Amino acid sequence: METMKPAKQSLVRLFMNIIPAAAAALILTACSPAAHWIMFRGEKNQGFTRQGVSPPLGIKWKLKLQDQPGRDRNFNPPIVVDNTVFFGSSDSNFYALDIQSGYMRWVFKTRAPINSIPYADDNKVYFGSSDGFMYAVDQKTGEKAWDYDTGHQVNSTVIGYKDMIVFTSDIGASHFFSPDGIELHRIPNPVWLSHSFQITDGKMYFAPGPPENPHSFGVYDIEQQKYLWEINTWDDGPTWYSFPAIKGGILHYATVTRYVDTWEYRFYGLDKQDGNLLWEHTEYAEVFPFEGMNVYRMWRENLQLLDHLAPAIWNRLVIYARGDQVVQAFKGNSGTEVWRTEFLQPVSSSPIVAGDRVYLGLRGSPDEGMPEKAFPSLLVCLSARTGKELWSLETDGDILSAPVIAGRWIIFGTDNHYFYVLEEVL
Repeated sequence: METMKPAKQSLVRLFMNIIPAAAAALILTACSPAAHWIMFRGEKNQGFTRQGVSPPLGIKWKLKLQDQPGRDRNFNPPIVVDNTVFFGSSDSNFYALDIQSGYMRWVFKTRAPINSIPYADDNKVYFGSSDGFMYAVDQKTGEKAWDYDTGHQVNSTVIGYKDMIVFTSDIGASHFFSPDGIELHRIPNPVWLSHSFQITDGKMYFAPGPPENPHSFGVYDIEQQKYLWEINTWDDGPTWYSFPAIKGGILHYATVTRYVDTWEYRFYGLDKQDGNLLWEHTEYAEVFPFEGMNVYRMWRENLQLLDHLAPAIWNRLVIYARGDQVVQAFKGNSGTEVWRTEFLQPVSSSPIVAGDRVYLGLRGSPDEGMPEKAFPSLLVCLSARTGKELWSLETDGDILSAPVIAGRWIIFGTDNHYFYVLEEVL
């Protein structure tokens, strides 16, 4: 989440055509079991799923999105429900695609770009738009069930908790709605933009701070409607605070701050009960000369994704892809570094762990005026235990948000206007 910065723009994704996989891609065409990825960052919001995906992999299908000058850097993760992929776009549309074929089941039009991460229950899918509205749409038909005008852009994660739908509007409020569209409660949000949060055991991590301390965020007890503890963000002033992940009694998150001609990263482990600091680790970005890349621009581009710096938790490790050229794993209980993998090219996405494998993207060299890239854009797979690179796959454009793993499919979008579904070949 970002404080007091201009609202970000979403990736334009108007469908132009569907490119079927070639026979050489070795795609299995038999029917597959239903796939699900409903929660942002996977199981318990930890950037993890027990569902492993094993090579060989083939391109099930990919969509060519709208061609336009330059490359886009916004593509927040979709969700997957019963073999349907749901996501919004900066063309103001919210799409439902068949995961088997890429067939468009329906499209719902809003009045402005969509950059929120949706949530689905048994019947409806919920998402916000920068037109200021929150929408609930029937999953099967795409018909609007209800909408609500917040008066502010809605660029947050959307979370279901018991009988409530929770979301945040930029410099507006965190709203608690019934699935039928009745507002039950709200808490002010006087500062934060692009708010990413989770709800665990009836508590919202992190909620925007109270009006008397607006430059803060903290843990908010939804049932009691009160803050349990807060973190003051006014003094240290990082530009970005990552989505938080919880394992056991420890809450993990990271911050990034521009520091002279580089970036300062801080990684934290807090006691989730009282917010006391258990460990902290500080490092500076490693960005080696990279053909045609402006370091400040790259730093700003990293902040356009809701899952930037989001931790992935595997066993006792917490894993970060920093947005520079480093992926790190720390012991969750102490912050001791366990492994560190450095690449020749910057990381383009946050990580996701499936089984015991880490998946993330690497940036390709900018290709303006270049007949060939010095480095191609890649999907890479690492060992979660050691950080060793196991394999990589060249992609048409940089992978932006962490891949989604649903069933035996790997799903992601790129900055070169492509939407991919890879499939495990059985």
